[in-house]
Amino acid sequence: MVAGHLTLKNGRYYAVLNYRNAGGQRKTKWISLGLSEKGNKRKAEAELARLRAEFEPPKEVGDLSSDMLFADYLLEWLEIAKGRLAVATYSSYAAMIKRPVGPYFRQRNLTLRELEARHLQMFYSEMLRKVKPNTVIHYHAIIHSSLKYAVKTDMLVQNVADKVDRPKKNSFQPVFLSAEEMQKMFKALWGTKLELPVLVAVFYGFRRGEVLGLKWDAIDFERGTISVIRTVTTIDKAAVASERMKSAYSKIKSKAEQGYYADENSATEYAADKVSAASERITDEGVHQFNKQGQKGVK
Repeated sequence: MVAGHLTLKNGRYYAVLNYRNAGGQRKTKWISLGLSEKGNKRKAEAELARLRAEFEPPKEVGDLSSDMLFADYLLEWLEIAKGRLAVATYSSYAAMIKRPVGPYFRQRNLTLRELEARHLQMFYSEMLRKVKPNTVIHYHAIIHSSLKYAVKTDMLVQNVADKVDRPKKNSFQPVFLSAEEMQKMFKALWGTKLELPVLVAVFYGFRRGEVLGLKWDAIDFERGTISVIRTVTTIDKAAVASERMKSAYSKIKSKAEQGYYADENSATEYAADKVSAASERITDEGVHQFNKQGQKGVK
């Protein structure tokens, strides 16, 4: 039975009911009893008692419940968590819930309340036959976080993901190009729009998103440094830039120069020369186009 009390407004009785929705949020509902104040107190009290006994919290759009399908719960939880997640993290979670996490559990028609540790273990075992352990660990992180929220809001009494053995991380073995392979790549990219971004990435060790996020304010010509202060991430086929400071990724040109001069024929030296040459060529082309447009304007 929900809590409730009577109140008077403009000389008429109202029942005020207090309840929590499926997501644990406090809600208040006012119901007019159609009774005037004079001589109707007992009738109002009897009506309040009936309403409290019969009242059922209304279903709300996006309302969470332990009786909803776990696949639907994941989607609703993600929207709730969106505000505290980085844009790239939210996009990654959304992609994994969309496929394969959501479809797997939707096919099995499991509600949040029915979900057990064995269901998660079977899901992980099946996924390990298709993807690497590190990917399954990401699936586990999403499921664990979503169930943690369900426990926090009293929809569940325990997080069944705590009972599941998380896969062991697979060791990452990076693949590096040799100096000869990099020189071939540089020559193949010469004169294309990919030339300068690739050269900067190779020479300074930047990631793709960090190269694409570079602007003039990231370059300090006096100190000879390039700093990563923003990145560009692809989200739903659109490029989104995110501002951030990462002093650990600041590259001091003078130190880099000390490294590549050690080997006259190294790919790093080749990249350094190409960065300079490509920059000069692009600048010259920009000046040429500017002058060309200016001449057209004069004519």
